[in-house]
Amino acid sequence: MSRVTPPFRADHVGSLLRPASLLADRFDFSAGRIDADDLKEAEDAAIRDAVAMQESVGLKSATDGEFRREQWHSDFIYALGGIHKGPLLPMEIQAYTKDKTIGWRPNATEITGKVHLAGGQAIFGDHFTFLKQTVTTATPKITIPSPSMVHFRVNLAGSGYDGIEEFRADVAQAYTDEMLALYDLGARYLQLDDTIFAFLGDPAWREGQRASGLDPEHQHEINVAVINSVLAAKPADMAVTIHMCRGNYQSAWFSSGGYDFVAEAVFGGLRADGLFLEYDDERSGGFEPLRFVRDDTAVVLGLVTTKTPALEDKDALKRRVEEAAKYVDIDRLCLSGQCGFASTVEGNALTVDQEKAKLALIVEVADEIWG
Repeated sequence: MSRVTPPFRADHVGSLLRPASLLADRFDFSAGRIDADDLKEAEDAAIRDAVAMQESVGLKSATDGEFRREQWHSDFIYALGGIHKGPLLPMEIQAYTKDKTIGWRPNATEITGKVHLAGGQAIFGDHFTFLKQTVTTATPKITIPSPSMVHFRVNLAGSGYDGIEEFRADVAQAYTDEMLALYDLGARYLQLDDTIFAFLGDPAWREGQRASGLDPEHQHEINVAVINSVLAAKPADMAVTIHMCRGNYQSAWFSSGGYDFVAEAVFGGLRADGLFLEYDDERSGGFEPLRFVRDDTAVVLGLVTTKTPALEDKDALKRRVEEAAKYVDIDRLCLSGQCGFASTVEGNALTVDQEKAKLALIVEVADEIWG
């Protein structure tokens, strides 16, 4: 049976490979050879093509591919009032592929005042409005980083905050304001992207964070509480999903480990309409943790990898869905890629045609399973 509300049987996480022409235009903009209006015109054209592609393969949701962003999370976070983009951190974070290790240096996140939605306007409001005007058959889907990405491991010295609880409450309120502002613009499908839940499933990562002052035994419970305080204000006709993955940077990942450590509190506690879960290889563990998922929550199985171009075998995907159905009724299951195709502007190691083939495969397999 098909689903008429998000998440859909065949769905996808959100980010898409930027076409070469748009990458060239972004380079020209950074070099001062074109202005902001020229870049927006190029982004508009690329997004129109991306939406048409998503609809042509049969997807019922469409995103703007995050084409106007440099990174999946930072563009949003640094647009919040009270948060400033700091200098590059001195230490590289290690990301891994099966063949090599890649270094990535993020910017520091500086808390300079009370966190709020600056101006009361949705940060990605103009992004969503253009997407809404562009789709013809698909439901427009907007993605933003989870609140976990904002209140995770920050330095509040000099920020004006007396304590972490006040800070987290302000983060939750800013996200509530963003959600409702997007709703007022017509958004009915919102996704919160979260890496921290999955990272906490990695014992080595948890131990490494302990030294930074994080309480790795309870951070997932804290994150659930902050997200749920946002979801408490969700309009009844708006679907909000949570996507969890272990990092996605130029086909590399940052952590490994199943969901076992966080499953009971996270899968059983989050009051979201759906969970997008990374399950494309052995790093994700087994399906047993799905037994904790709430009965009113859909599970979108990220069985198709977006990191490499080889197409998955249809029968193998169907068998994986059957395995997951031992723990969650198949009527509450859906299928997607394990993550986006381009969490950062560089994108993963695929071509646009290979990306399209992956999305088409998701639709075909979902149709064959659910009709």
